[in-house]
Amino acid sequence: MLKGHVHPDFWGVARSFARILPRSGVGGAAVCVYHHGERVVDLWAGSRNEAGEPWEADTIALSYSTTKGVASTLLHVLADRGLVDYDSPVAKYWPEFSQNGKAKITIREVMSHQAGLYDIRALVDDAHAMLDWEAMTDALARAKPAHPSGAAMGYHGLTYGWLVGEVIQRVSGMRFAEALEKEIAAPLGLDGLYCGLPKAEFGRRAHLVGQGLHATSSQLERARRFGKAVNRGFELARIDVDLRKLAGALIPPGMDAFDFNSEDVVAASIPSANGMFNARSLAKLYALLANEGEFDGVRLLSKRTVRIASTIQSRRRDVVVPIPMHWRLGYHRAPVARRLPNAFGHAGYGGSGAWADPDQRLAVALVLNSGVGTPFGDLRLVRVGTAAATCAKRR
Repeated sequence: MLKGHVHPDFWGVARSFARILPRSGVGGAAVCVYHHGERVVDLWAGSRNEAGEPWEADTIALSYSTTKGVASTLLHVLADRGLVDYDSPVAKYWPEFSQNGKAKITIREVMSHQAGLYDIRALVDDAHAMLDWEAMTDALARAKPAHPSGAAMGYHGLTYGWLVGEVIQRVSGMRFAEALEKEIAAPLGLDGLYCGLPKAEFGRRAHLVGQGLHATSSQLERARRFGKAVNRGFELARIDVDLRKLAGALIPPGMDAFDFNSEDVVAASIPSANGMFNARSLAKLYALLANEGEFDGVRLLSKRTVRIASTIQSRRRDVVVPIPMHWRLGYHRAPVARRLPNAFGHAGYGGSGAWADPDQRLAVALVLNSGVGTPFGDLRLVRVGTAAATCAKRR
């Protein structure tokens, strides 16, 4: 049963949301939509763990790469104040980064996935190294790029978080989780926006069930069949997929034993992969982006910075992901089955995601804890987002 509220103009979102919920077993989700500054959808349903405890209004869920959009927004807030220049070298703010030919790599190249530092398998011997911020930033400082910066675009599926996050820490003088709270969550009054969850908030979190490494054998078998169908589609479309680059960017050694449900993982800050969000907080943040950097009297970004952040940097094919991402500065094209040329956001493995459309002053966010998605997004987000865009256009 759905809980929350929905504006009559957006019943289509409620219907779409109901269809993506698990039909049997456990699992839940929440969706939130803002239109012209009004919260028109705020719904949740299902269960937040295998014990069947109900998803509540304040439940937060691990949202994988959706975290990248949040981390990017935080860096844009600092850039808007003049603390960071997009075309300055990363090494200006992080001197150790200049090693191994990286002295000229710019913030812009990092944020648009052109730095050539996507191969996490070349950096760590075990995935659990991701729990150690200093170990990861030291490894990236020593790393040699896979190609000259700007020569290609390659999705930095895991390394992006520390690349952006260390710059944030250097210029703000705060740990990443603290900066996120102080610079975004507190000013906007967000009760569900964490990357490095405080122990006091552990009781609110959803646990991943039937998702990724926590999927059942039948769910994994369905995922394998889906994966084969996707690969066949790439072959028919003559899209070349380099699985070595994909694995290098997304699957460090020992990933099969890395438990995203564990307290150690949830408490760490991995700004590319372990943000704990509720849909309401994500949607409000993206509503600010959809409204040129201001929401309800709070301005975090200038109109100019939002335009810079959301401008497509290149339409070249990504060498890691086999689909056109149209990378902006920390965001990609909106995962929606409508033509929204100026919409941008970030999706996450397992189905979560959030995006903004400045043309319609529309923001959409979805978080969930079940199902097996892909590293490039999930059809559930596409369905909900398409319904929201359709309702907004009709309105």
